[in-house]
Amino acid sequence: MIDRAITQIAAQLNEYLGGLLGTSEDIVLVSNLLGPDGSAAPHVNNRIILFLTSIEKDVVSQRAPEAKSGAFSGSQPLFLNIYMMAAANFTGANYPESLKFLSLIISYFHRQPVIDHANSPGLDERIHKLVLDIENTPPQAMSNIWGVLGGRYLPSVLYRVRMVALGGSDIQGRVARITAPDATASHGAGGGRERLP
Repeated sequence: MIDRAITQIAAQLNEYLGGLLGTSEDIVLVSNLLGPDGSAAPHVNNRIILFLTSIEKDVVSQRAPEAKSGAFSGSQPLFLNIYMMAAANFTGANYPESLKFLSLIISYFHRQPVIDHANSPGLDERIHKLVLDIENTPPQAMSNIWGVLGGRYLPSVLYRVRMVALGGSDIQGRVARITAPDATASHGAGGGRERLP
């Protein structure tokens, strides 16, 4: 589900930016910045890169009135906070493009912070909705994040994506509750074993 959440966000950004700039080329990619050997990942130059930085369970039930209103069927839905970085990998003379694209992304999610099935028919059916908020990150915390990522800072913005995942989507059937056998069903009236015809 996490992969589907982030790829859906990338798809919506590509549709928005493509329409704005009149291009069919994907500007936003879901990718690592670096390969296993520490070298730059392929095809990430002059792109906005979306990648996961951390995941946590959202335990604040007050944030989820849907869970109390009976809107969900099946088991209790799962609420996750996904921390997603949008990093602009435009270097050299293209550096101003980093700032332009970050501004466009921030503006887009300011206007449309909720992704659900009403405005995004392609959203995975296991996901009820995604809610995006900019995560205020102090310089020291941002420095720590980029230190883990390899130390090369790129203009970026960190989003907390609250994902509400439907709880009962993986249930294939219902198992009946096992109860004690009825004595009259397995024994005759006299208490002996029932005779088969």
